[in-house]
Amino acid sequence: MKVIIDRFEGESAVVELPDGSFSTLARALVPEASEGDVVRIEIDDAETQERKKRISGLMKELWAD
Repeated sequence: MKVIIDRFEGESAVVELPDGSFSTLARALVPEASEGDVVRIEIDDAETQERKKRISGLMKELWAD
């Protein structure tokens, strides 16, 4: 998803969504962004799966008899 930085309000970035509505992001997530910048938000499926595998392994170790 691509969003456009509309403005900053305190510690929030107000972004315009593809449907024209607005939402906010923590400014810390886009520290180098400026008004008018396009920001891409995407899910990293490969890293998500890797983290799930690692957590699953840790849980198995924790509860192993």
